[in-house]
Amino acid sequence: MRPPPSVPQLVCPAGSLRALQLAVDAGADAVYLGLRDATNARNFGGLNFDVDQVREGLRYAHARGVQVLMALNTYPRADDAAPWRRAVDLADALGIDALIIADIGLLGYAARSHPDRALHLSVQASATTAEALAYYRRRYRIRRAVLPRVLTLQQVQRLCTATEVEIEVFGFGSLCVMVEGRCALSSWVTGRSPNTHGVCSPAESVRWEEQGDHVLSRLEGVLIDDYGPGEPRGYPTLCKGRFVVDGERDYAMEEPTSLNTVALLPGLIDAGVRAIKIEGRQRSPAYVADVTRVWREAIDLACSGQRFHVQPAWLRRLAPWTEGSQTTLGAFDRPWR
Repeated sequence: MRPPPSVPQLVCPAGSLRALQLAVDAGADAVYLGLRDATNARNFGGLNFDVDQVREGLRYAHARGVQVLMALNTYPRADDAAPWRRAVDLADALGIDALIIADIGLLGYAARSHPDRALHLSVQASATTAEALAYYRRRYRIRRAVLPRVLTLQQVQRLCTATEVEIEVFGFGSLCVMVEGRCALSSWVTGRSPNTHGVCSPAESVRWEEQGDHVLSRLEGVLIDDYGPGEPRGYPTLCKGRFVVDGERDYAMEEPTSLNTVALLPGLIDAGVRAIKIEGRQRSPAYVADVTRVWREAIDLACSGQRFHVQPAWLRRLAPWTEGSQTTLGAFDRPWR
């Protein structure tokens, strides 16, 4: 048997207090959450935390040895950055274990104002090189960076050996056609950028229309999809809409599918990846619980020193939570390179 490798932290989403509690109970090492405002990139109605819920979540997680991270991963507005700074101050006062930040101005404020608080570089910053990570570490003392989902496994391996910053990668969940932090699609249609407002398709811009036995979904009046009888309906986002191109109606930019890298887990661990992130703060508590349990089992097996193989039961348990009933290794695996 090979010697047991270093166990990566399992970082799981918490869009609500119930999801946080279930993630902790299912084996998460850390959970990440956001406030109910534009400071986080999952600013959906009915989700996220008020101050009292953050306190309760911290009590629940810390009592069980689990860390709580706060995502402040949108970009402050040019005309009013105060809400983002207040969020940094609040997180520090509450005792959040680490802040996940994208904007360099906000990183600078956090590093100056709260030098003892751990800072993680958000995936929204799109840092992909050792030089970029060295700059962020030197200038803003980041401890960890969440890599954008555009790198191959070989590139992740090289980055892990070339930097002193801890590396975190996404292991499971929804994918985005855009390089993180660079989306302009929604702002083109709604006039509100997801990078500053925290949501791709604001609820007030979404409309559903019944036409006979079909249902149309629109975003600010733009037709996103036309669902037939009994067809599963996705929340309308431009990148995953079906459009007529050259006379053919199909997914023009991105077909709904979920990232699932469980088969690559030994390679990620051997590369030196320090944390595996599960996407999905907008998903249900049941999603969080089921996916966390599977990944807890997978990480424990991969780090046990025993022979690792993907358990068919894991795939069966994850299948109901995938987009479009499909999974992909994404950019991690590019056989044509």
